[in-house]
Amino acid sequence: MDTVYDAAVLGAGIAGSSVAKALADKGWRILLIDRQQFPRHKVCGEFLSPESLCSLRSLGLLEAVTSLQPSEIRQVRLILNHGAVIDIPLPGTALGVSRYALDAAIHEAARRSGVDVVTGATAAGLDSIDRRYRIMTKQENRQQLYDVGAVIAAWGANRRAGLLAHGAGGPVNKSYVGIKSHYRGIEMERVVELYFFSGGYMGLCPIEGGAVNVAALLTQKTVKNADADKSIAGMIAYAASRNERLAERLRAGIPVPGTQKAVAPVDPARKLIAWDSIPHVGDASVMIPPLCGDGMSMALRSAQLCANAGHSYLCGDMTLGDWQRDYSAAVEREFTGPLYWGRLLQGLLGVPAVPRMFAAIHGMAPGLTSKLIRLTRLNI
Repeated sequence: MDTVYDAAVLGAGIAGSSVAKALADKGWRILLIDRQQFPRHKVCGEFLSPESLCSLRSLGLLEAVTSLQPSEIRQVRLILNHGAVIDIPLPGTALGVSRYALDAAIHEAARRSGVDVVTGATAAGLDSIDRRYRIMTKQENRQQLYDVGAVIAAWGANRRAGLLAHGAGGPVNKSYVGIKSHYRGIEMERVVELYFFSGGYMGLCPIEGGAVNVAALLTQKTVKNADADKSIAGMIAYAASRNERLAERLRAGIPVPGTQKAVAPVDPARKLIAWDSIPHVGDASVMIPPLCGDGMSMALRSAQLCANAGHSYLCGDMTLGDWQRDYSAAVEREFTGPLYWGRLLQGLLGVPAVPRMFAAIHGMAPGLTSKLIRLTRLNI
């Protein structure tokens, strides 16, 4: 493998793989690095909103995704902790697909576009030298140096100490834990179901192959009160016991071995960071409130925006400062509104008395709740 590239992307999740492919499609030599091996299961709602399909099409990824035979989803169903049920139609068809399958498909698409993908390698050093960058990776007992013209951070929500960009965004809220597991035996309509209870909420999303992804955001207190072994199955069972309908829903479910994952801390209120010495995309830029269900859409959109400005920079049509200005402005413009409304809605539904009020408002004016949900989504 060559060691000189036009750009390197650090992190091979949805945003990183997509921005790498987008730049390679424009003719650039791109290196994609991730410290993990793929495919692998990740904590995720595994829901591609209707808004994401436009980005997938623009990135040349829609065919690769539909080839996975994802579940089609037409509606969101909110099941509140006092028993009320709110059905909200989606503005188009959404898709349910596992990250295990999705990440692998996007990696293969990136490779076909000419991206060199290196996994199981840690970016241990990043230095800026005379308008270029030198990246040192460690893979098992080997070290490798790469010379690149630009670097894009797609390393998820975790900071990367020791690299150029680190430490921004203020203190981390450590009060939430994310968990997930796939299940079989749960019959579902073309609906994503969101169950609310004291201490968090849980989503059931149909995915490919007839499986169901069960993912939850739980407070630390809820996790501590779960089974003593702190297993993911125990956490899910304990959380489900706090919503009678959810407990009944999962009773027939059989966990799929190897799909259980957890992540902590999850900080839905983390500050938006479009740029910190280098551009950030996906969760490296912002943590989307999971309740919005638009995280993958925003990851894909950030990849589009970054690739467009990055292409102009690599062509010499703009300076690094221009890239920072234009990309940061675009992210602020498109993401600030959905983030505000998503965080507001998530906070309100966590207040004991609000779900009943929300259900009452929906009963009197269903269009109002649908409009509120739309405010949490990208307008693309």
